[in-house]
Amino acid sequence: MTIMTTNVEQLSINTIRTLSMDAVQQANSGHPGTPMALAPVAYTLWNEYLAFDPGHPQWPGRDRFVLSCGHASMLLYSLLHLADVRAGDGSGERSITLENIRNFRQLGSPCAGHPEYGDAAGIETTTGPLGQGVGNSVGMAMAARWLATRYDEMFGFNVYALCSDGDVMEGVGCEAASLGGHLGLANLCWIYDDNHITIEGDTELAFSENVAARFEGLGWNAIRVDDANDRGAIRAALDAFQATEDRPTIIIVRSIIAFGAPNKANTSGAHGSPLGEDEIRLTKQAYDWPPDEQFAIPEGVYDHFREGVGKRGADARSAWDTKFGEYAAEQPRAAAQLQDIFAGRLPAGWDADIPVFDADSKGLATRASSGQVLNAVASQIPWMIGGSADLAPSNNTMLKFDGAGELAADVPAGRNIHFGVREHAMAAACNGMSLVGLRPYGGTFFVFTDYLRPSLRLASMMHQPVLFVLTHDSIGLGEDGPTHQPVEHLAACRAVPGVIVMRPGDANEVAEAYRTVLAIQNQPTLLVLTRQALPTLDRTKYASATGAAQGGYVLADPPTAAPQVILIGTGSELSICVAAYEQLTADGVPARVVSLPSWELFEAQDEAYRASVLPADVTARVAVEAGVRQGWDRYIGSQGVFVGMTSFGASAPHQQLYKHFGITMDRVLEETRVLLDR
Repeated sequence: MTIMTTNVEQLSINTIRTLSMDAVQQANSGHPGTPMALAPVAYTLWNEYLAFDPGHPQWPGRDRFVLSCGHASMLLYSLLHLADVRAGDGSGERSITLENIRNFRQLGSPCAGHPEYGDAAGIETTTGPLGQGVGNSVGMAMAARWLATRYDEMFGFNVYALCSDGDVMEGVGCEAASLGGHLGLANLCWIYDDNHITIEGDTELAFSENVAARFEGLGWNAIRVDDANDRGAIRAALDAFQATEDRPTIIIVRSIIAFGAPNKANTSGAHGSPLGEDEIRLTKQAYDWPPDEQFAIPEGVYDHFREGVGKRGADARSAWDTKFGEYAAEQPRAAAQLQDIFAGRLPAGWDADIPVFDADSKGLATRASSGQVLNAVASQIPWMIGGSADLAPSNNTMLKFDGAGELAADVPAGRNIHFGVREHAMAAACNGMSLVGLRPYGGTFFVFTDYLRPSLRLASMMHQPVLFVLTHDSIGLGEDGPTHQPVEHLAACRAVPGVIVMRPGDANEVAEAYRTVLAIQNQPTLLVLTRQALPTLDRTKYASATGAAQGGYVLADPPTAAPQVILIGTGSELSICVAAYEQLTADGVPARVVSLPSWELFEAQDEAYRASVLPADVTARVAVEAGVRQGWDRYIGSQGVFVGMTSFGASAPHQQLYKHFGITMDRVLEETRVLLDR
């Protein structure tokens, strides 16, 4: 093809633009405007600043690039293709081929409508819901500083996030910015595309704040670039970021979204739909581009990227490998830990100190036993870090062993994180830390999963083993009342595909829950725990808590006969089932108790095991849980009974609430007798 310009830099920028236009047009779907407007910014960052080796895209020392405005996905796919990023599976194939780009937004192509982590090397996180990517970037930057301080500077890196008006409007974006500013994350740079356009029109319709002033108030360095095409100003801004040592940086770049022919704006089509063939022809003519060629890569563009990000990244990675070899010789134990982190492995013997709890009729709240077990495992997993959204004393999430310390701006390697009252940013940051290789956990009251659910959903999509420690799990929290009593939240969280919800029934089930879920490397987990004390069951009388690893198990069976009724309980209601079982046994009624702490783990067992726990011929079943019925019919069947909540809760001591709402042993006995009389 013949291109008039001889400036290979501008040629490369226009190649990003035309690939984006052509892909969106062929798909008849997508957002061409932001990739076109930000091509100069992204090109400059990638080809001149980003420490990234296209030949080894999973190199641990690389800088992270997060496209938080995920609707501009063709910007990232174009960069990955032109930089010749290789697949991370060792095949040597391209991460994104030209054919993949031709099939943008089509089934089977890694070039999805929004970037999906795991679909192609070079996609660092799943973005799309606005604010999520910048939230992840804070966690990534926290992890980088933690690694650099805990081990060596060579393990740190910079994090760059490209974001939009929507990212800075969304609440999670502001939460994340506040946390990043508080922690002084000087290795974090957000590049904000200030294009004055959202789907409904000009941003002035709903957004008139001074973004620079807000971010300065949050403790950020704010730099303005008045023209996205001014690459000198872009370089100066990136240089200023790299020179800043005490705070994160936001670079506010003014752009004009998706222009076509000179002086012809196309804001509506640019943002959320193809430009159209006529507009594309005019735009290509404005670029001195052959107007009828699609997906064209001019001669010299691949070589230019190869000599830019390719050579610089390969040299940096090679130097890093050499230095790591020297580090491993000097610090073999630390190097072994780092290799486990980068490979996503837990250290040998990580569960050796998990306690066994003695039988106790008075017992412990499962939040209390969780605190003991968390400390036991975290002391053996040096890269397990986390905290709560201002609730550590209630969640029992504080790590108390020697050397744990508190993470702060001046102590970036502490292991106790104070997330503040920022549930959503906490979860998004945990996702970011997990993507770097740490094992993060976040805690709050169970009811506030409402505030973190979008990040939880993305943790599941990305198969990240983030742990959420969630206490005050039911009406059992008592006097705080219905606003804090999560009656519908078990059903809502169980509905999220890929999430493990585990509601243990006593201290030893808590211990087995940690032993089970921390070994699972590709799913997030919710540990749902009580405020009130629960009896610690006598495991010489009842089945071992190791059955919790299967998600459900037979806790108790009739002494002689086959069961006529099955009582199924989770969490604090398991002890109600046990009490009812004891009374039924005394009355000569053959009953079985099934503990079902995790539906997801139970459903993962084979059919024979599930049938052995819940045999089909025993149709008289009573399920007991201080939540709503939704989902329980799969286990109790058409003839079973559910004892639980049908409304919101109330404010009163928990003993009164259980009696008031009929979640009692007497109610279970009554329902059982009605079932058996049928």
